[in-house]
Amino acid sequence: MSKLSRRAFLKRIGTGLGAAAVAPYVVPDTVTGAGKVASPSERVTCAILGCGGRGRSVMHHFMRQRDVQWIAASDCRADRLAAVKKQVDRAAGNADCAAYADFREMLERPDLDALLIATGNRWHAFATIYAAKAGKDMYCEKPISLTIAEGRAMVETTTRLGTIYQAGYQRHSVDSFRFQIECVHKNLIGDLKEIICQVWTAPAARPSPVIPVPQGFDYDMWLGPTPWHPFTSARVNGWTLVWDTSGGVITDMGCHWTDIAQWGNQTEDTGPVTIEVREVQWPPPQSLTEVPISARVALTYANGVRCIMQSTGGFNERFVRFVGTEGWIQIDDATNRVTCRPQSLLKIRGISAKGWGDPGDHVRNFLDGVKTRRRTVCHPESAHRAMTVTQLANIALRTGRDLRWDPQKERFVECDEANGMIARAVRPPWRL
Repeated sequence: MSKLSRRAFLKRIGTGLGAAAVAPYVVPDTVTGAGKVASPSERVTCAILGCGGRGRSVMHHFMRQRDVQWIAASDCRADRLAAVKKQVDRAAGNADCAAYADFREMLERPDLDALLIATGNRWHAFATIYAAKAGKDMYCEKPISLTIAEGRAMVETTTRLGTIYQAGYQRHSVDSFRFQIECVHKNLIGDLKEIICQVWTAPAARPSPVIPVPQGFDYDMWLGPTPWHPFTSARVNGWTLVWDTSGGVITDMGCHWTDIAQWGNQTEDTGPVTIEVREVQWPPPQSLTEVPISARVALTYANGVRCIMQSTGGFNERFVRFVGTEGWIQIDDATNRVTCRPQSLLKIRGISAKGWGDPGDHVRNFLDGVKTRRRTVCHPESAHRAMTVTQLANIALRTGRDLRWDPQKERFVECDEANGMIARAVRPPWRL
């Protein structure tokens, strides 16, 4: 199966999409600006959903791959959509990139192989499920879901349909973190006891007045499955600070660290069993911010390893540290600097760092998965489990209670209030 193309694979297994949806499609002999040409049968046709700054940044790394053909883009903001179309057309030397205000129309294209999902967090799980049902593979930016139920629905859908999926936890593909994990797995710091995942503090943002929706901004599509709120610039620009559209910095950055933590702890198919709230500072009254300003939560696994999630300090103070019985190893995210005890560990590191800001290897792993049908390094189950750790921390903070969690059933033990936060109401017409 390693030589089986994506389209041939879909045609063989029959996903119920009809012959037109899986028939081979030959793209013309043009490329995306990389300066090299891959044969049409080897190219992966791609589209982007979510044309903001992060989407354009990751798209750039796709465009550097010689076997990628960009054919479409979608965004609810007309200016962002036009900018990406211009970028793709300029790189390809034509005007062929199709622009869609409604991503569902884009997903109907039989010539589309893969989707880069880089919307706001509220859309990630829903867009993944819609794309999977349309027979598309996807690279989805983090956080991959807003709720545990969304994440589980994403896993079940992509697994059932044989979708190739890569979560945008790009540190998983950076050599410094691979070195860190190797030191842990080889017991070079002794038996693992604790993992410290530090993110930064959140601001206490001010609300702003209700104003008319700007021209060219489909606000209803922007809100998607989340509850309706009047349009304000503070809410739209500060959506990471509001529960309806985000989980705050604990999920937004924390999922990068829990991906590494789960990997190092060799618990990528399970999760912690207890969650304890150690500290929390909430925003002042009348603030736009709803998520914690700062917090500290301890999550303990069945094997006794404890994961400390802490939101404290400044943006450049973020790090992940593994602590063992005979030493520790830490990576400072702002600099990609590795520090450890004993320092002799650094002498065995033989790979030069690229830095976390270059997700090229992560993108390559996804594209290879599209072609070979082999699962990616951040496949749906492991991505969901990493995301769940951050969501458990938030639920404990919101309830103000220490909790027990059953990672097999994905339910809290004897806490109806917490179980009520596993899922959320979905605004019609959207559904999981």
